[in-house]
Amino acid sequence: MSAVPSINITGLGAMRGDRVLFTGVSLSVEAGQICVLRGANGSGKTTLLRLLAGLIPVEAGEITVNGAVHWLGHADGLKPHETPRGHLKHWASAWGSDADISGILSRNGVERAADVSATGLSAGQRRRTAFGRLQLTDRPIWLLDEPFSALDADGKDLIAKQISDHRDAGGVTIASAHGELPLEADQELML
Repeated sequence: MSAVPSINITGLGAMRGDRVLFTGVSLSVEAGQICVLRGANGSGKTTLLRLLAGLIPVEAGEITVNGAVHWLGHADGLKPHETPRGHLKHWASAWGSDADISGILSRNGVERAADVSATGLSAGQRRRTAFGRLQLTDRPIWLLDEPFSALDADGKDLIAKQISDHRDAGGVTIASAHGELPLEADQELML
């Protein structure tokens, strides 16, 4: 990672329709840190992540993002006919990546299902494949919306290790979560 990644939020606010989701949110996440967003369903965790990813406009406050961002939302992004291998090859081509697709499939525990269409995959296999997209290019900031959803205990441990390795390499991770996490966060933000 070349530049020192960070995300800084000052006085951020967001609405959904006529309802205020949150106001006055300030946060600083530096290189080598993991921040977990917590709150009830509908509290604005996904909205905050989408704001940080630049997917929706900021209505109030300021966001400063230093570094390239990877976004992993709720949806796995696989088309019904796509295989894990085909999905990763598509994104590698789109991003100009020469990443080792077989290695990524193996690292994410989907090598045996690499050529099965998405309709034949479990929700956990689709989630692991989606997480493999993060490994196609070196983007120091990971924004993860419920990264552990649909995963069994082994899958959660596998993804937790990759997030921890990303932190150890100087990356920034901001993730929304419900319940216990299989990794230690540097900070938490309650919405």
